[in-house]
Amino acid sequence: MELRDIEIFLTLAEELHFTRTAERLHVTQARVSQAIKKQERRIGAALFERNNRQVALTPIGQRLVDDIQPMYRGLCEGMDRARLAARGKTGVLRVGSIAVNLHDFRELFDAFAKEHPECEVQLRHVDFGDPFGRLRAGDIDVQIVWLPVREPDLTVGPVIYTEPIVLAVGATHRLASRASVSYEDLADETVMGGARPDYWREILVPVRTPSGRLIPIGPSVSNFQEMIPILVTGEAVSPVHAQAARYYARPDIAYVPISDAPAGRWGLIWRTGSETALIRSFASTAQATAVG
Repeated sequence: MELRDIEIFLTLAEELHFTRTAERLHVTQARVSQAIKKQERRIGAALFERNNRQVALTPIGQRLVDDIQPMYRGLCEGMDRARLAARGKTGVLRVGSIAVNLHDFRELFDAFAKEHPECEVQLRHVDFGDPFGRLRAGDIDVQIVWLPVREPDLTVGPVIYTEPIVLAVGATHRLASRASVSYEDLADETVMGGARPDYWREILVPVRTPSGRLIPIGPSVSNFQEMIPILVTGEAVSPVHAQAARYYARPDIAYVPISDAPAGRWGLIWRTGSETALIRSFASTAQATAVG
């Protein structure tokens, strides 16, 4: 089995979605299907059950994941160490982020690089559909995420960024031309869901309006790219952090201030049992360079 085919298999096993796997690996969906079919022919059994609605691992597929994932991770880590050594680096800090405004953290990254020239910072994207999965799996060391986070196995570090929360709507939506809206308006709209856990999602999308009216929850999404067609067609709206207006500026989407929304707060989190001196140093630098 070729290394790229192993990467495709393990990514599909994580995403359980052919399109997201292709996008994440920057390959075509046909390449993903081809790799999986080739592996299934070689093994002589199906690795995934798939239909028009979902993709799921078969028992044999799950066993293969369990068998090869540790070896694949070890191989990747060995290659990374060799590559870093060739560049005079002796360490790496993998930073995951749900936020898209990584440019706003340039001062943080530059300051940390100056303090730790021996360490390379690697940035990784995290979907809000599974906000803590990559951290718990060990794919990343520390994560930038909106707060609050109340998970017993995760340490919450400093607040490093604050910003307003706005409502994303299609450009032709009835609310698009408003100077502002309130959470009370959401009782008359369908609002996107998908973020988990519930307490964390409700920072953006509360269950009820201030007067107690239910807010209808519609399609579930796991990242902003999935939100775009739903917004554009007017199927649903969604509260989002204001950074989206800069990084996802589009003529067919409008961003309207929410007058009664609390400020969105972003901070660092990491696995309590895997805290290192590098993580503590990164958190200290992040606190010193906090934005907003």
